[in-house]
Amino acid sequence: MTKPASDTFHLWVFSDAHVATDKAVSAAIRNGMEFMPPAGYPESLASALKQSENGGELGGPAFPWDVALDLGDNAGLWDLPDDKQGREVARQFSVLRNHSREHIYSIGGNHDASPGRENWWFRKWVDPMGENTENSGVDNSRRPYPIEGTWERYSFKVGNILFLMMSDRNDLPYPVGRRETGGGSPAGAVTGDTWDWWRKHVESAGDDTIILSCHHHMLRETTVASGDFEGVSQYPDGSYRHGRYHGVDGVPEGASYLYFVDDQPKAQRFEQYLDEHPGCIDIWLGGHTHTFPTDIVNGRSHVERKWKTSFVNCAQLSKYHSFVTCPPMSRHFTFTAGSPLVRVRCYLHDDSHAAQGWYAPAERVLELNRPFFPS
Repeated sequence: MTKPASDTFHLWVFSDAHVATDKAVSAAIRNGMEFMPPAGYPESLASALKQSENGGELGGPAFPWDVALDLGDNAGLWDLPDDKQGREVARQFSVLRNHSREHIYSIGGNHDASPGRENWWFRKWVDPMGENTENSGVDNSRRPYPIEGTWERYSFKVGNILFLMMSDRNDLPYPVGRRETGGGSPAGAVTGDTWDWWRKHVESAGDDTIILSCHHHMLRETTVASGDFEGVSQYPDGSYRHGRYHGVDGVPEGASYLYFVDDQPKAQRFEQYLDEHPGCIDIWLGGHTHTFPTDIVNGRSHVERKWKTSFVNCAQLSKYHSFVTCPPMSRHFTFTAGSPLVRVRCYLHDDSHAAQGWYAPAERVLELNRPFFPS
């Protein structure tokens, strides 16, 4: 167990940078659409990293973070990600000055997947295991908190906090994953091996362990637009088409949540386990669904509590990926030694919704099932 540098642990969580999409859509806007992006093209990932360390040009403050979680979808576009997108992602990660690349712990999202080749793009360019350091810039010997596992699933500890990091498996055969010709196939997936790994870690954790489960997707009916068909739009003829939140390729019913375990649709193994063991984990972190910070769908907002677990949707850094342009934002968590309370703040990375910086109406305080101890 590695101890934080102080009795306060600052965790920054972001997701859905979609760096190629923001660049491509920005170029399209400049070439004839009705409104203009900010000066220059957007750098959804690089801009947020710079703001975290140095503040923003629009007055948003810098903020402290000991480690950051990147919850996936650094790639964008309908096509499968290629080396050109990979080099852009690595370039944007490289803007860090006060932190090393290894301070960011990444998992894969549905757009990061490469069907049939075990997620070669994600492993080459985002690379949580440091398998391809020359391309990704990730050297796992420099991790502030060592990791154990594989590119698909790994864990690390900060004090008595156990992080369980699970990548989406949109590289599995269609319709679980995306087609080899492209598409988003937004329904989430993990393998049965990852499910078993998660359950064993939860069951072997000590009573004083705080568990944070992290996946690109939220669980069913936990946060905004995470229910059946809530990510897509239904038309009078009964068909489903691209909605405010997601497309319909793949399985539209599960477009907004973790839907598959292996090829079992609507598996809900995590939901059932949490229902049978309330309080076994403290927080579930995800992204995937791009929203405004005030969005509520069927009574569910970005931050909700169920099964004695807090659920937080931390998306999105990308502004232009969806048909609806959502403000780029992320979440910041402050853990304090000896306390079960966690302060959660929403940071707006531009001023398209409100002033850049901390968005007070979205601030929350979570209660863990046990206090945080740094050692």
